[in-house]
Amino acid sequence: MSEKTSLFELPYRIATLCYLFDEQGRVLLLHRRRPPNDDLYSPIGGKLEQGQGESPTACAVREIHEEADLRIEVSDLHLTGIVSETAFDDRMHWLMFLYEVTHPVVIERTEFDEGKLEWHEPDTIASLPIPDTDRQVIWPLFWQYRKRFFTAHINCHNGQLDWRIEQPPNDAH
Repeated sequence: MSEKTSLFELPYRIATLCYLFDEQGRVLLLHRRRPPNDDLYSPIGGKLEQGQGESPTACAVREIHEEADLRIEVSDLHLTGIVSETAFDDRMHWLMFLYEVTHPVVIERTEFDEGKLEWHEPDTIASLPIPDTDRQVIWPLFWQYRKRFFTAHINCHNGQLDWRIEQPPNDAH
């Protein structure tokens, strides 16, 4: 199969990543028990229910409720970024919407079928086992453009990790 054909035949997944913080400024991460990213840490989130025509914002609200057992209003969310990935693990393309909850939260649930929820200091995230695209691109961009908006694209085809900002915030120069 040619490289061009194989890229066109990969499935496209649409998902949300949800960044939640507590009063101390710690970020909530899921230590995953299931693919993708089994045994790695990531923000909570998940795939859009495309068959139902779910919006990315509705997906973020649903995933926060399902995973953290929190009821969040749409007005409590800020869309920080949109990240697309070509050929993640050479198995699929991703379109990810990065949402931040705009106020500190308290959670009572710490474990569910997908993994364990844990609070982490922001400066310790780099030392955790996290996906390479998160470590090298998504987390640095989230911190750099937090409370603003950006878009970025990552090419992961054949083990690459080439990325670019496609739309920086209006105030970025």
